[in-house]
Amino acid sequence: MKKYLIFFILSLVSFKEVFAFHTKGGWMYYQYLGPGLLDPTKNLYKIGLNLYMICNASAGQIDNTINFSIFNAGTNAFIQDVPVSINTNINTQNCTLPSCHPCINLVPSICYKVINYETTVELASSLNGYVISKQRCCRIIGLSNIPNSNSVGATYTIKIPGTNSSVATAEHNSSPQFIFNDTSIVCGNNLFSINFTATDADGDSLVYAFCDAYNGASSGVPNPGTASNPPYSPVPYLAPFSGTQPLGGLATINPQTGVISGTAPSSGEYVLCVCVFEYRNGVFFAESRKELHLVVGDCFPVHATLNPDHTTCDGFTQAFSNLSDNPSIQNWFWDFGDPASGVNDTSTLQNPTHTFTAAGYYTIKLKVNVGLPCVDSTSEVIGIFPGFFPGFTFSQPTCKNFPVQFTDTTTSNYGFVNYWRWDFGDPVILSDTSHLKNPVYTYPNSGTYNVQFIVGNSKGCRDTIYKDIVINDNPILTLFPHDTTYCGLDTLQLTATGTGTFSWTPNINIIGANTATPLVFPPVPVRYVVTLNSGGCTTKDS
Repeated sequence: MKKYLIFFILSLVSFKEVFAFHTKGGWMYYQYLGPGLLDPTKNLYKIGLNLYMICNASAGQIDNTINFSIFNAGTNAFIQDVPVSINTNINTQNCTLPSCHPCINLVPSICYKVINYETTVELASSLNGYVISKQRCCRIIGLSNIPNSNSVGATYTIKIPGTNSSVATAEHNSSPQFIFNDTSIVCGNNLFSINFTATDADGDSLVYAFCDAYNGASSGVPNPGTASNPPYSPVPYLAPFSGTQPLGGLATINPQTGVISGTAPSSGEYVLCVCVFEYRNGVFFAESRKELHLVVGDCFPVHATLNPDHTTCDGFTQAFSNLSDNPSIQNWFWDFGDPASGVNDTSTLQNPTHTFTAAGYYTIKLKVNVGLPCVDSTSEVIGIFPGFFPGFTFSQPTCKNFPVQFTDTTTSNYGFVNYWRWDFGDPVILSDTSHLKNPVYTYPNSGTYNVQFIVGNSKGCRDTIYKDIVINDNPILTLFPHDTTYCGLDTLQLTATGTGTFSWTPNINIIGANTATPLVFPPVPVRYVVTLNSGGCTTKDS
């Protein structure tokens, strides 16, 4: 019994090792080689897959032979599996020595095992073309833009066009080949650039775009012998990320060059997929895709970075700092563009302050690591326009269902006030905003509301202030009688109850028009209206 138990435990260890989480991307390609060798009526293609995985993958995680599954691209029907053996198996890793990246502090270690599977296959000319796919599970644990990533698989796929393509002899096409540039250093929350360029042997025009990475396979069947039929489902992205924004809203891809750039998200590992669309003579006819788990390091490149939109309205003295400071920066040289300030116009402090001599626009220049291997510089224009005082008032009374007049009282020493945005703080109404200078708003309910007022001027000054406004209920009023008759030459007492002051109209044949219980003696039918006023809020009845 003990022998079987040991065998069972070893089997579990082996199973865990084989199906551990290790895939990190990949891309498929094909090349038209000419007529078939065995059957010249067919087309001969070289078909390949570059599969990315962790560099320390165990022997049990590496498949020596896999199947490429081939489907009819028009009906998605399965046609055949083609067994494919490993062609090459190499590790590609970046250099982490300080001498390799003297301008980056805390260089991350990036390593991919790239396994190439490649074979040739003869396929008959097809009206619809073919879809070739391979599925594998599972991805590494802890991806930053996919939840529960260790249970999410991948589908690597490509389509060979058919004879019904709008491009003549499209079935003789060869797909683009991506360059291997997968260990680029990307530092979290910093500017970056990586190259996803592909080359095309046929000279076709290529257009690049972010697209959904595909899910596929499962932890239960991590290496299916036959891929599931297309079409394929996208991986479940974690908001705010998506297939078209895999690195967030600050990173974009150049559609002409395939260069991805912008500001990187926080450190982590992100799935991104790039689709390449082939055009021949302006006509789209084929698509390729490359998926990669991109490592974003907790590193710090040498950059000089200033606030790109800096206008100050709080005074002539301003503090400055490099927004990209890190330990690799050894010196700083500031030029404030204010020659009238004399020797104070420059500074070598890391975080200096400067008092400008007059209002106006100044060009601020910063250079870091002067005289060192990693030097960088930048400049930005700053506006100095002190004397911007935002404010507003609102009319009284502040009552439910009574228009409240809001009035801008902002003053500006420079320029003129030209921007207003009001949010009246009503949580149940989406249209409780205005861009008017002096808007009117009617609150449908009583309560305390926090009003937000954003105001700006023509010099770029902008500020936000908040005030609470208390909207009061209208007073409760009851009246007796409402409708009645009485005998001529007699008087009738009207009775109103409530808290506040009363007034009755019309002031005809009435005694005590400013009391709760007036006497009336109209000679003809008359409607008397009573108004109850409490703190400016009124209720009427008749």
